[in-house]
Amino acid sequence: MREIDQRTFAAAHGDGALVIDVREPSEYVEGHVPGARLIPLGQLTSRVGDLPRNAPVYVVCASGRRSLSAAAFLAAAGIDAWSVAGGTGAWIRAGHPVTRGMNTAA
Repeated sequence: MREIDQRTFAAAHGDGALVIDVREPSEYVEGHVPGARLIPLGQLTSRVGDLPRNAPVYVVCASGRRSLSAAAFLAAAGIDAWSVAGGTGAWIRAGHPVTRGMNTAA
C-alpha cells in the first residue's frame, strides 16, 4: 500500500503538492483540503491522462478507503500516487484549514 500519514501529507501540502479528491461533488463542496482538485472515483479512469507522471500525486477521500484503491490504480498507471491516511476527516480533526464549495484555490 502506498499510504502517507497526515503529518507528512500536511508538509507536502504546504509545499504545494498536487492533491486530488476522489469523493463525489456533494461531499467535496461540504469541505475539502484547500487546493484539492475534484476527480470523483468514477471518473478517474477517463481522467488519468490529466495527471502528471513526474511529480507525486496525493489522493484524498473521506476516510482513506476510496483513496487507497484510487492510488493503487494510479500507481499501476505509472503515476507516483499516495493515499492520504484518514482522508479529509483526519485532516479536519487535526485542525487543518478546509475550503467549502467548488472553489479549489488554496
